[in-house]
Amino acid sequence: MPKVPSVIVPYAAYLRVYEPLAAFPEPERGHWERYAKRPEHPSHQDELRRSLADLLPVPPVVVPVHESDDAFVAELDGVLCVCPWRTRLRGWQSLGRLGGQWPAPVLDAVLPKVVREQAAADYEAWLAEHPDARPWIRTSTWQVPLSWFVLFADEEREYEKADGGHPARLRYRTPMVQARRRVARGFKTMKDTLDEGPLLDGLVEVGRWLEEFHPRSLVELDYGGLAHALSADDLDGDHSAADVAQGIKSLREGDGVAAGEAYRKLVERWRAVRALQSAN
Repeated sequence: MPKVPSVIVPYAAYLRVYEPLAAFPEPERGHWERYAKRPEHPSHQDELRRSLADLLPVPPVVVPVHESDDAFVAELDGVLCVCPWRTRLRGWQSLGRLGGQWPAPVLDAVLPKVVREQAAADYEAWLAEHPDARPWIRTSTWQVPLSWFVLFADEEREYEKADGGHPARLRYRTPMVQARRRVARGFKTMKDTLDEGPLLDGLVEVGRWLEEFHPRSLVELDYGGLAHALSADDLDGDHSAADVAQGIKSLREGDGVAAGEAYRKLVERWRAVRALQSAN
């Protein structure tokens, strides 16, 4: 098998929403109900492998021809919830962001311009028929946006160390009602104490996205491929959600020094992670 160029291997983190089956209309609900009862389901690594495999042909298949009928499955308070992959939709959306991430010569070498233009035209035509489409999964490469951590508490952190053939995994999970409450409180605090900026804009964006889902959903932040790029010590010591919560609490109490210290820790931690991109 040809070797996949390192430039397209995404060390990506994911923000996912798992909705209860009741949130889906028929016949999709029936599909997910049968799907959830399967004895085994694909993992996030399976999704990644399938995406990378599509980039091997010449020209590469940058967006799947058909939408995926796979999903991630979880349970919240005894209720089955699913997170559809929607690989085709996410592929289109990711393609639209590539122009600002790679120099034109690199982008043309990896994904020819004619392929990108055809995919963009297909997306425009599809979107005209599906204006309310939205993904259940948001992706970020080489970092976790600080606004995502606002949704979670440190006690919701789940860290599994690498063990034999099992890679390390770091994730947070919380009920939708908690995520929305934290977004609202965090936004009010930052709006009252900070100037407008990327962190506040990111919180507004993710808050609007969460409002599109069923209130009994499950929200998950998964470090995904980033867990393979960081050392065990870095993962073990990473409590970014706690640092964000401390920063917001300090702002609320008027302690600018403590808030600044929490922010400094976060910036230094994630600057070091982003630096790995150019190192590879």
